[in-house]
Amino acid sequence: MWGSCTAELAKLVRRPANWFLLGIAVVLGLTFTYLLPLAGAAGSSSGAPGTDRGLAATLPSNLVGNSIGGLPVFLGAILLVLGVLAVGTEYGWGTWKTVLTQGPSRLTVYSGKLFALAVATLTVVLTSFATGTITSALIASSEGEPMDWPSPGSLVTGIGAGWLIAMTWAVLGAALAIAMRGVALPIGLGLVWLLVVQNLLFGVAAPLLDWVDTLQLALPGANAGSLAASLGASGATPGVGELVGIPQATLVVAGYLVAFAALGGWLLRRRDVL
Repeated sequence: MWGSCTAELAKLVRRPANWFLLGIAVVLGLTFTYLLPLAGAAGSSSGAPGTDRGLAATLPSNLVGNSIGGLPVFLGAILLVLGVLAVGTEYGWGTWKTVLTQGPSRLTVYSGKLFALAVATLTVVLTSFATGTITSALIASSEGEPMDWPSPGSLVTGIGAGWLIAMTWAVLGAALAIAMRGVALPIGLGLVWLLVVQNLLFGVAAPLLDWVDTLQLALPGANAGSLAASLGASGATPGVGELVGIPQATLVVAGYLVAFAALGGWLLRRRDVL
């Protein structure tokens, strides 16, 4: 078991595409949570249309919300792609038979992939917090604002919640890759769901149809957005809105994580890998 975990982790580390995805996640996170609010604040001070977030949103007190606010949608899309690549490339390269003939069972190899994804998603979340810490500290220092950091308990809670959301999207990507035995189609369908469908449900259909409004409360995106919002993420961020309480949001997202992981394992065990 441990051999499969270390092997899958080594494969993730040595793939340049994964580091490229991490770089994109950092750039997107800093752009939407720091650069755009700062630009809006500058626009407001010069008389141009401003923003209700402004400078205050970029200060250290908002570190937790800023660090996890992108996970329900645009950073979640990056992690879904990561999950697809971790599993789907085995089909494209035809390496499933090579891996399985070395001795480990399918579920052992799959468990190793989930372990590697857990480490990778935690790395993304911690990197988001680290870059946010540096950026917000620089902003506060340059603007003469107080360094009011979140409490250690808030930081741990935020990291845990971010990791839960990130892992859910990554495992969804892995399950889609197994279901469709490839890379391109799972990425396409996953991104359509994350970036288009759930936003249409959240912003267009739900206000018009009561049954859609009720349905979205059971979907992973709405609950991930609620969990992020409850920890300080701005409602101006796409996909973020406090629709349900923290207990329900946590349980629903965790339930989807378990369901996606179980579905992927069941499909891999029952179907031909070719």
